[in-house]
Amino acid sequence: MTTPYDTRPWLRYYPAGVPAGADFPDAPLTSVLDDSAARYPRRTALVFLGRKVSYQDLAEQVDRFADALRGLGVHHGDRVATVLPNCPQAVIAFFGTLRRGAVIVQNNPLYTTAELHAQLADSGAKVVVVFDRAYETVAAALPGTNVEHVIVTSLTEYLPAAKRLALRLPLRQARAKRAELTADLPPDLDDYPLRFAEVMADARPRPIPVQINPARDLAALQYTGGTTGTPKGAMLTHANLLANAHQTAAWDPGYVPGQEVTLAVLPLFHVFGLTLGLTTTMLIGGTVVLVPKFDLDLVLAEIKDNRPTILPGVPPIYQQIAESPAAGSAHLDSIRTCVSGAMKLRRETVDSFRRATGAQVVQGYGMTETAPVLMANPLNGNARHVSVGVPMPGTMARIVSETDPSQVLEVGQAGELLVHGPQVFAGYWNQPRETAEVLSNGWLRTGDIAMMSPDGFFTLIDRKRDVVILDGLNVYPSEVEEVLNSHPGVKESAVIGVPDTRRGERVAAYVVLVPGLAPSRDELLRYCAERLAAYKVPSEITARDDLPHNMIGKVLRRVLRDEAAAQYSAY
Repeated sequence: MTTPYDTRPWLRYYPAGVPAGADFPDAPLTSVLDDSAARYPRRTALVFLGRKVSYQDLAEQVDRFADALRGLGVHHGDRVATVLPNCPQAVIAFFGTLRRGAVIVQNNPLYTTAELHAQLADSGAKVVVVFDRAYETVAAALPGTNVEHVIVTSLTEYLPAAKRLALRLPLRQARAKRAELTADLPPDLDDYPLRFAEVMADARPRPIPVQINPARDLAALQYTGGTTGTPKGAMLTHANLLANAHQTAAWDPGYVPGQEVTLAVLPLFHVFGLTLGLTTTMLIGGTVVLVPKFDLDLVLAEIKDNRPTILPGVPPIYQQIAESPAAGSAHLDSIRTCVSGAMKLRRETVDSFRRATGAQVVQGYGMTETAPVLMANPLNGNARHVSVGVPMPGTMARIVSETDPSQVLEVGQAGELLVHGPQVFAGYWNQPRETAEVLSNGWLRTGDIAMMSPDGFFTLIDRKRDVVILDGLNVYPSEVEEVLNSHPGVKESAVIGVPDTRRGERVAAYVVLVPGLAPSRDELLRYCAERLAAYKVPSEITARDDLPHNMIGKVLRRVLRDEAAAQYSAY
């Protein structure tokens, strides 16, 4: 029964001539910048709060940063960490690190000291580039790591001159604070901290070339929870990330080379934002409008000023834009392509965003381990709201038994999703056992439960590890959450399994209620009972002020399970 899954359904939904997996360019990831700089040297590559950087200038600054790393003793294969929001320095450090043949390790600036320490220590990063507001956290995270140099920058460094002048006093205060923080630094760190502007000024614009093997050389260590929730570095090669940029570009047949504008509001340190917001846009010679954080007023202003055509996002971003009273004056009609990921896209969000902008939001699917895009709905009017679409060009997928991955299931049956393609990662950093558990002959076990329609569309049901098993029956949390979220008094919900000595597990639900409409526990139980089989109805429902989310807004069921486990172990 392998044939239905080994065919390539994307051939029906993409233009003829899309490359197969073996035909993607054999080049380093920096080629997306180099080729566009050669074709469009004067075109704007980056916009940051009014400051514009051309492709020609960006390529020169990337070369300078690569040479600066050489001066700091960074060699082929060394790791360079960044702790930066979306800003020009993040793009320069990203491509400059790759130009040097080193591996980028991007970190969330909101991480705690413990979180940063864990990833710096595990990756063995030699250099850290950090913006000043996160500097104190980085300094506290350094003991026990291999970090030799820290390069500090400020978001003000790339503001237009007029805005820098307006921020002159805060900048002086930041420098004073920086001097105060460096007073007690460890004496064994040379020239610590370094200033981004200074290392760039001292570097040469023509770095010494480094030979890159795209298929073997790592471009990024992208940390993810993987299959256990413990952060691990997903090893993404140059070939992985370059292929996914080409796949994503092929998915959008309406793009015009050298003319597109992408609003990068998703963080570039997240692989979704990296590929959709940066590398794919650079591949097609587009402009990246960098937004350092999601602020609705700022986003609407950037849309009005820069007229983006592409807006990758997550459902809360689209919903807030659509609901804003200011949306009508923001000229949202420039937006053409929107792909939503990370969490379920509700029909209400699709409809409200279309009314506000005229643009269609379609749902896609990916993983950190796949650079990240695996599937997306077509942009030719054949999108299906309940589906995550069809596989990207060059990508194959199949559904197998949850207990036996060698057993391929019939089309239409639910099972674990396996994928194969040029974007599938090389494994987990220093984690051979974890790698062997998910990778076999190039096929990746996604850990997601899905089903495939006869015409090649895939629908996700839930995460395998999130499935609740009671009395031998499977309960998929997303199914229960969908019912709870449909109640007008429920703003958000999350469902997990908690231990039960008699049934194995029982269904527990956590809800955030709408003020003024808050239903009682009994009302919600009756509502569920009318719409779900009896064994799927939660045995307990707990109201909370909020739910734990990751950096792009996805509910973290793992955190709730840990909280529940701690609670039950106390009895």
